[in-house]
Amino acid sequence: MPNLVELREKLGSHITKPIVGNLNKSGIKPDTLTFIGLAIDIGAAYVIATGHFPPGGVLILISGLFDLLDGALARFANQTTKFGAILDSTVDRISEAAIFCGLLIWYLPKGATLEIVVIFAALIGSFLVSYIRARAEGLGLKCQVGLFTRAERVIVLAVGLLVNQIFIALWVLVVFIYITVVQRLLYLRKQTKVRR
Repeated sequence: MPNLVELREKLGSHITKPIVGNLNKSGIKPDTLTFIGLAIDIGAAYVIATGHFPPGGVLILISGLFDLLDGALARFANQTTKFGAILDSTVDRISEAAIFCGLLIWYLPKGATLEIVVIFAALIGSFLVSYIRARAEGLGLKCQVGLFTRAERVIVLAVGLLVNQIFIALWVLVVFIYITVVQRLLYLRKQTKVRR
C-alpha cells in the first residue's frame, strides 16, 4: 500500500503530466513559473486583505498549480539545479508569509485578537515544518513525513477562503501543522538513534 509521500507524488504527477510537455515546447523556464506563482500569491494576499476571501481562495489554488508545475517542468526538461530547489523553497516561504500577512491586514483593524494569534501560530508552524525538513536534509537525513506539507496547507487555506470559513480553516491548519512538526521530530529522532 502506498504511503502518504507516494500518494502526494502520484497525485501531483497526475495533475502536471498533461501540461508539462506543452510548457516545455513553449520554452518557458521553471524559474519563470516559480515567479508567476509568487506574483499570483501576492495578488491573492492583496485580495484577502480587502476582505474578498473567495476570490483569494481561487488565486491561491491557481498559484498552487504553478508551484506543482515548476518542479515538474524542471524534472521533465532535465533542468533541475540545486539553486532552483533553493529558489523554489524560498519563494514558497514568501508566498505563505504574504497570504498570512493579507489575513493579518484584514483582521488587525477589527481587533480580532484570537484570529491574529491563530494566524501567527499557523505562520510560525508552517515555517517550522519546512525548517525541520531543511535542517534534516542539511545533516544528510531524509524527512518527507508528515500530514500537512505545503500542498495540504494550501488546499485547506484555499477551501476555507472559498467557503468563507477562514477561522475554522486556520484552526485546522494550526492543529495539523503542529502534529506534523511533532511527527517530523519523532521520525528524525528515530533516524538519528538508528545511525548511532
